Amino acid sequence: MTTHDIRVEKGHAEPEEVAAITAILLARAAAAPAAPTRRGRPKAGWRRLEREPGFRAPHSWH
Repeated sequence: MTTHDIRVEKGHAEPEEVAAITAILLARAAAAPAAPTRRGRPKAGWRRLEREPGFRAPHSWH
């Protein structure tokens, strides 16, 4: 049994086409700069709905 890292979801791709896409993705991943050090908020700026209060005033908005 072989494992595939890339899978065609819809349609049919020849092995050469899959190889070309793989080469492009690997080249882009290698050319990407290192992840910058994060400054600012370490958490998401949004809140989970189940943690929101049940009522908001009619004049407030989100």
